[in-house]
Amino acid sequence: MVSTRCKTAVKEELKKLGLHFIVVELGEVDIMEDISADQREQLKIALSDLGFELIDDRRSVLIEKIKHVVIDMVHNMDEPIKIKFSNYLSEKLNHDYTYMSNLFSEVQGTTIGQFIILNKIERIKELIIYDELTISEIAWKMNYSSVAHLSNQFKKVTGLSPSHFKLLKDKRRSPIDEI
Repeated sequence: MVSTRCKTAVKEELKKLGLHFIVVELGEVDIMEDISADQREQLKIALSDLGFELIDDRRSVLIEKIKHVVIDMVHNMDEPIKIKFSNYLSEKLNHDYTYMSNLFSEVQGTTIGQFIILNKIERIKELIIYDELTISEIAWKMNYSSVAHLSNQFKKVTGLSPSHFKLLKDKRRSPIDEI
């Protein structure tokens, strides 16, 4: 789940199945009662119809939590974090960063760092399209050391400079869940 609409859709499905929930957050649902195998299967089907997946194993849950921390950091924070991201992630999820990094790479086929970069580039595209900030302001907001660093990374990922991207009408943004 990557938006408020996603959370609302999941809540509606839980209500339809007569399940009472304590919390529905991005990527996490805490149900009050124990659910039967039949209810679990119904929930799995309902979530699948919405484009979601029911995740049961701890490794997959941790990977989803890593993704959500990254997405939240990149897309929702107004100020850059002041500590190294590895420390931030370890503190948020109470796991050793090396363990999380190795698990993420093994399962996702990419590093946490690459996942962060792809999300940052999508956020930069969004900010460029909104045309409310200069490239310098975007570089600061996205925690780049310089406009040149942002531009180089943007071009490496998209094949375009930020200014060229702004001129294009087509090659726009990718949905977060497709990154």
